[in-house]
Amino acid sequence: MIRRILLRTAIAVALVQASDCAIAASGKPSVKLVPMPAAMTVTAGQFRVASGMEVSVPTGDTVADRAARRAIAIVAQVRHLRLTMQPAQGDAGRPAAIRFERSGTGDGEAYRLSIKRDGIVVSAASDAGLRNGAMTLAQVLTSDARETDMVAVPLLNIADRPRFGWRGVMLDVARHMLSIAEIERIVDQMAQHKLNVLQLHLTDDQGWRIEIKRYPELTRIGAWRTGPSAGSATDAQRYGGFYTQADLRGLVAYAADRGVTIVPEIDLPGHGQAAVAAYPALGVLGDRPPVSINWGVNPYLFDASDRTIDVVKAVLDEVMAIFPSTYIHVGGDEAIKQQWQASPVIQARIRELGLKDEDALQSWFIDTLGRYLAEHQRRLIGWDEILEGGLPPSASVMSWRGEAGAVAAAAQGHDVVLSPSPTMYLNNLESASGDEPPGRLEVQPLSAIYRYDPMPAGIAADRAQHVLGVQANLWSEHIVGPARTEAALFPRLSALAEIGWSPKAARDWPGFLDRLPAQRWRYAQQGIAAADSAYAVTFALADPVATMLQTGKARVALANQVDAGVIRYSVDGRAPTVRSPTYSKPLALRVGATVQARTFAVDGQPLSAIRSFDLSEAGLLTRDNSRLPLCLQTAGIRLRLAGMPDQEAASPAYNVNLFDTCWRYDAAPVGVAKAMTVRLGRLPPIFALRADQQVRVVKRLSPARFGTLIARMGTCEGPVVASAAMPDPAASDNRPSVTAAILLPPGAPVTADLCLITIPPEGGPIYALESVRLIRR
Repeated sequence: MIRRILLRTAIAVALVQASDCAIAASGKPSVKLVPMPAAMTVTAGQFRVASGMEVSVPTGDTVADRAARRAIAIVAQVRHLRLTMQPAQGDAGRPAAIRFERSGTGDGEAYRLSIKRDGIVVSAASDAGLRNGAMTLAQVLTSDARETDMVAVPLLNIADRPRFGWRGVMLDVARHMLSIAEIERIVDQMAQHKLNVLQLHLTDDQGWRIEIKRYPELTRIGAWRTGPSAGSATDAQRYGGFYTQADLRGLVAYAADRGVTIVPEIDLPGHGQAAVAAYPALGVLGDRPPVSINWGVNPYLFDASDRTIDVVKAVLDEVMAIFPSTYIHVGGDEAIKQQWQASPVIQARIRELGLKDEDALQSWFIDTLGRYLAEHQRRLIGWDEILEGGLPPSASVMSWRGEAGAVAAAAQGHDVVLSPSPTMYLNNLESASGDEPPGRLEVQPLSAIYRYDPMPAGIAADRAQHVLGVQANLWSEHIVGPARTEAALFPRLSALAEIGWSPKAARDWPGFLDRLPAQRWRYAQQGIAAADSAYAVTFALADPVATMLQTGKARVALANQVDAGVIRYSVDGRAPTVRSPTYSKPLALRVGATVQARTFAVDGQPLSAIRSFDLSEAGLLTRDNSRLPLCLQTAGIRLRLAGMPDQEAASPAYNVNLFDTCWRYDAAPVGVAKAMTVRLGRLPPIFALRADQQVRVVKRLSPARFGTLIARMGTCEGPVVASAAMPDPAASDNRPSVTAAILLPPGAPVTADLCLITIPPEGGPIYALESVRLIRR
């Protein structure tokens, strides 16, 4: 026993000495917190925390005990510093180095964290406060990218409370599911970021994901769909699944233990195709449609009869039994009214209820459910379309179509959550890089999230109390599986956390970027697949390709999105490291070189994966999809589509405008090319366009049976310089290649813009460009 004590003492002394050396090399210890506290003061001095130190909680305080244990687990995983819980009775003569205490009054989320020379104290009056303080403690102890058994932290005082009470994330598990285990991983990260509301979008046209025992067909039929097909024999795979009530109860308890409330969403009266597929009597037409495979806005609505209302109430009974949240989300969005308008029964119902029109019927529908929820001490919340036809008095509003819905609802005395598209829609890409995952092409970088203020200027000061908070949404039409989900969420949830928690005056973009590397380290150590889009190195050619081919010399500029970190590069085939050259100005290289680059933090921590740029002749004559701009930059529906829409497996992604399958190859060196080889992506046409959208789709007649590729010079009305027929889908995979001769008109320039257009057969698949390679003469 004595030998073990002496050995532990020697180890502790060595760790202190190592910590002193590290501090001497790097300056004063600092803390890198996300989100920033409401108030923090740092004083001279430091406190060293070493493995083996004890953490104590008030006797019998199970919430404090679990919160402390979670902080201990995070610190061990991220830093390999292993703290221990003090035995329940403690040591009366020796207080623990880190203590959790109950103090103060009130039941809010406030807490205090004090670091003095004799130890660390986390104190709060409420359960939520202790949980928040525990997560800040974990960040204080993991503020640098080091794996050590010792950390020195500065002496400080934090007095913290949130700016907004609702700091939410929505996961769309109706289009593509996540396992309960993956949702729990996201909940863990939400808790670490002090995000406290998780909305689950459980039902939609493409799937019903919650078990309702009284209506089993909702999941037996409504939870499964036949996948889309682009013509290949391997297409049309079945997709689906659902969560049992036991699954969801377990998830609710797991989240509640971490201070996260789960708000369920049952979307109605629109987005009802999966429900109507299960029970046709719930619909308007009486037919049984398939569970939808189309993305977009489908026409199927719930009926507005008393019978349907009774079914919905019974569904809500089971939902409320699973989810104890105050708020129940009932959707209300994108309920296009054609079926109601065309139905004599619905028109009679409108007259029977003394209503003006279909919008008023939706308002009645929502209000009926709101009153029912209120009878059960719950509150209804819906998307801002519930304003149409008059806002029901029982409703709160989640404003997604900009801020106008929030302004209007708050002016009427209703509570609101700000969730405006596109800024708070994380299914928008984080960058324009070619390796971004599928999603919407309205790029929303980290900076856009961070600079958004959830308190709209249009809301009067005397109505500001109606702003509950802010929420980011992740719609999953184009996002499948945990890796893509985590890349879409993180690190943008770090920015969301700060705008939802920290005082507006405390927000500081350069300061956030200074703290972000520490947060990226926490992600990495916990196995979170956070995107590196903000730091990913991009490449830009400084001269025309034709000139480079002629001279044999190439100049390339490097950059990253946030203009932060240190870019290091190599041209010798070896991966860039912290010892590689630092980029400072465009590189002058020979044609044939390959540049590799990545961004590092000042402490040497890698902030991005390695990106490379091929300066060979073939590389210079090839453009991939991300370097082929869409012809229409301000109109249409612009998406980055996966080659395999329902599969997690890696597949190419294609930037496409659904209204016009047309791309630009700017400044193409056509004068040196005799032909082009185009790699295509054959994609299923799975998009439900509204009537007003359908008329905007550019329609062209294909001269070939299975579709045609044409290239025009100058503009999209210019002369055709190349064309090729598409192959038979039944005899090719979904990534076919075609080669076409380039026939230039007399006097054509060496360099010219090309317009590349794909023309499918009538009703056929979508053909997207994966890459275009010019073949030199």
